[in-house]
Amino acid sequence: MRIGLARHAAFGLLVVLVGLLPAAWPGPRASAQPCCGPITPEGMELAHLLDSSGVDHLWLAAQHIIWDTGEQDRARPGGTKHATHCSAYAAAMAQRAGIYLLHPPEHGQSLLANAQMTWLGGSEGTADGWRPVSTPIEAQAAANRGEFVVAVYQNPDPHRPGHIAVLRPSDKSQAALDTEGPQEAQAGERNWLTNSVAEGFLHHHGAWLPGGAGTLRFFAHTVDWSKAG
Repeated sequence: MRIGLARHAAFGLLVVLVGLLPAAWPGPRASAQPCCGPITPEGMELAHLLDSSGVDHLWLAAQHIIWDTGEQDRARPGGTKHATHCSAYAAAMAQRAGIYLLHPPEHGQSLLANAQMTWLGGSEGTADGWRPVSTPIEAQAAANRGEFVVAVYQNPDPHRPGHIAVLRPSDKSQAALDTEGPQEAQAGERNWLTNSVAEGFLHHHGAWLPGGAGTLRFFAHTVDWSKAG
């Protein structure tokens, strides 16, 4: 009789412990939860702006382009294979969002991303409402809220191009963010409506490293979406 009661008590204890396991060990389901807060209606406005930009067929490499439309400049046909337009695209999207990011004619399209990084980190960028964002999770969260966020790599060689991309809202998990970084849209050697910064900055050595340990920097600007367009 006593043995039966002991077995029953032990079984009851096991059931209780098993019931506590999900709280103690979150497991894959918890790790797959979105890392950076919900995508707000303002975030959806940002996503729509980028999705309707036409970057998949405009701002193409190896063309001379009109910086704010991405269309080929018919007055200057052709271009070198190294002619890419990440900085023009980022500035054009900022302009459509109703904010300013350094662009022609204040600076030519050549080496513009490097110049944008200097401008964003200086007094002029601050005066225009830009602020640095410390971590990838904060940058992705700001994009999810509908802020205009750029990821920027400044080439340590001032005679070689840097790179810049616009972050877009995403419900990726913390594990994905740590590995591949925030989600972005960009022009470049290859144009993307949506891609991770790990892939987008792949050819810029040391820009993105897992966990955000690279030289990539983020800057954000609030947007009045009632005035954007």
